[in-house]
Amino acid sequence: MHHSLTEADSAEEPAEDPVRPLDYVWGVARIAAGSLFLWAYVDRAFGLVTPVHQAWMYGGSPTSAIRHGGLPALAGQPWVDGLFMFGLLGFGLCLVLGVATRAVATAGGITLALMWAAALPLPGGPFAHEYIVYAVGLALLAVVRAGDTLGLGRLVARPYLK
Repeated sequence: MHHSLTEADSAEEPAEDPVRPLDYVWGVARIAAGSLFLWAYVDRAFGLVTPVHQAWMYGGSPTSAIRHGGLPALAGQPWVDGLFMFGLLGFGLCLVLGVATRAVATAGGITLALMWAAALPLPGGPFAHEYIVYAVGLALLAVVRAGDTLGLGRLVARPYLK
């Protein structure tokens, strides 16, 4: 018997995918990655591990380390410091909450690529660096929709925020 699609059928919400145990692993990985960004923000802002005189809140520059790397002209510029710190805070909050995971993966990947370029030349070779690993990890979190489990991704899902 042939079943045709009726208006009642089309109005039904599609069934949600079941949550698998691996989805929880990705959710925890997303929260851990967000915590890394939040810790970097708090440390650079208040000097918890960073020397206090270099902390942003006390007049230091969170981008001062790139003076010796591949992008010295950008180091210490107030607008670069502000964007960098806003990025760390925003990436961290979004990842911990599980929102805008794809946007964070894109913007965070670009930020990490710039940080990688600023660190050149690297003693272990150009590809054996934590920023490359973090960027790949962010891409994976976006692809597997890690914000949907243990996060608000499903709740606030919009085409531009996924």
